[in-house]
Amino acid sequence: MGDRVEPRDAVPVRHPGRWVAIVVLAVLAAMLVHTVLTNDNFRWDVVGEYVFSGPILNGLKNTLILTVLSMVIGILGGIGLAIMRLSPNPVLSSVAWIYIWVFRGTPLIAQLLFWNFLAALYPFLSLGVPFGPSLVVFDTNQLINQFAACLLGLGLNEAAYMSEIVRGGIQSVDHGQTEAAGALGMSRSQTLRRIVLPQAMRVIVPPTGNETISMLKTTSLVVVIGYFELLTSAQRIYSTNFQTIPLLIVAALWYLALTSILSIGQFYVERYYGRGVATDSSPGRMAAFLTQRSGEGAR
Repeated sequence: MGDRVEPRDAVPVRHPGRWVAIVVLAVLAAMLVHTVLTNDNFRWDVVGEYVFSGPILNGLKNTLILTVLSMVIGILGGIGLAIMRLSPNPVLSSVAWIYIWVFRGTPLIAQLLFWNFLAALYPFLSLGVPFGPSLVVFDTNQLINQFAACLLGLGLNEAAYMSEIVRGGIQSVDHGQTEAAGALGMSRSQTLRRIVLPQAMRVIVPPTGNETISMLKTTSLVVVIGYFELLTSAQRIYSTNFQTIPLLIVAALWYLALTSILSIGQFYVERYYGRGVATDSSPGRMAAFLTQRSGEGAR
């Protein structure tokens, strides 16, 4: 027999740098909390006075309406553009590519201003026979008001980004499934609706959630055309009482609250569409699985 190996005590590896980093972060956090609580210039009394005030809540309502409607336009438009990009028809594919190139390549503020001042380019918009008589004529200023300009600017811009997200999701589905659906006699639209899109949702949902959270904050850009939303309402208040920082804190608190709610919702939606794909490695489920397998082996 060989020489017996004596057991040795394992010495854990020490990481002094981690402890130094923890101490530094703790000191910085304590300094931040101290200055927030002791600096009277934050005017927390003013924050509490305006956080639930009428103008702020009205602006918050408009922000939520803009976010929801703009995302609906963006998602529906993005699906249509993605289908056009993937179409074998070169005309449809080229039109979608040009749309995406234009709307992703120009600043959103410029697009908002363009739609708001469209009447300077077209005082009247008409529907009728191409190169022929007009059947219906609209006053552009009345048809595209501030709210419509906000929706057009935000929604059409978002459609360009959503199209790339949807296109990536569709392309993530194995092409063999499309061929199998065609072999079963399913049309292209049926295959897309029943086979491809349900599986692509696992890839589409996470970035769509991020786009929704981003849209909530991007709505603040409509201040450039004077539409009344959350940040605009805060600006109008501090332009009269000169409490700039407290009113900005009020707006920031609402944005943080709403983005937190959206993040929680995104988590559950992702988990729903990730069923059967994501591996659940929680200790309880793993133990149950091992117990079940051992029971089957004993039988």
